Amino acid sequence: MSDSLPVQLVEKRDALLGILSGYGRVAVAFSAGIDSTVVAKAAQLACGDRAVTVTADSPSLASGELEEAKRLAALIGIRHQIVRTEEFENSDYLKNASNRCYFCKTELYTQLEGLAPQLNVDVIVNGANLDDRGDHRPGMQAASEHDIRSPLIEAEFTKADVRALAADWELPIWDKPASPCLSSRIAYGLSVTPERVRRVDKAERFLREELGLRELRVRHEPNDLARIEVPVTALARFANDDIRDKITTHFKSLGFKFITLDLEGFRSGSMNSVLPLESLTMSAK
Repeated sequence: MSDSLPVQLVEKRDALLGILSGYGRVAVAFSAGIDSTVVAKAAQLACGDRAVTVTADSPSLASGELEEAKRLAALIGIRHQIVRTEEFENSDYLKNASNRCYFCKTELYTQLEGLAPQLNVDVIVNGANLDDRGDHRPGMQAASEHDIRSPLIEAEFTKADVRALAADWELPIWDKPASPCLSSRIAYGLSVTPERVRRVDKAERFLREELGLRELRVRHEPNDLARIEVPVTALARFANDDIRDKITTHFKSLGFKFITLDLEGFRSGSMNSVLPLESLTMSAK
């Protein structure tokens, strides 16, 4: 481990390792995002063969993420299991209310609890950090109800701390943009279906390949409208006739009828801006 980290972050790192070691045998809910990857690395360092990562596979997982999870687990040197989750069989999930994530995480954590004896683990952990507590996160309630531990929160890690430690540990995804599930692109109240999430996935993959952008979203609005969010610095590229025609043609081939560009640019969690304040603070029912 590097000695170049700030003293405060070294203390948090050591606290994280101590917390995980104290858990005993650990299963990490592993999405291949930066937070769960740091927890997986820490679990491997603290627990060795007593640690395992588990990745949920479902239609809401973006293309390439399962392969990335396999690659990262192998790089870290930690056991890796894949579980097929069935949130798309839950009508409460499909109706896509503002607490959709609650039902997804409940499905995941229920499956992990059932697998605990087979995995030979005592504790299930996630990658939530301090910054997650201030956003609209119904999944945090599901974690609480299933006694899922959040070692990054217990060790007082912010998102910036997580990225700094990932860079120090030379994890290749230290600067990876956030990649929430594909269902988060579907406008609240518009049913989540495998067809819609596949449409979004193909649209986002096309934009990444065509424009070379790492950070973007294709929001699926009602009436088959696609709302594209890209960094403000990339907005001007859409004025090019060839690019605009390619995007329009491809998106319509996927089933979108209208294609719009959000002039505010990319911003994580923009779907939450349409929610009334009380729904951002209330518990999932």
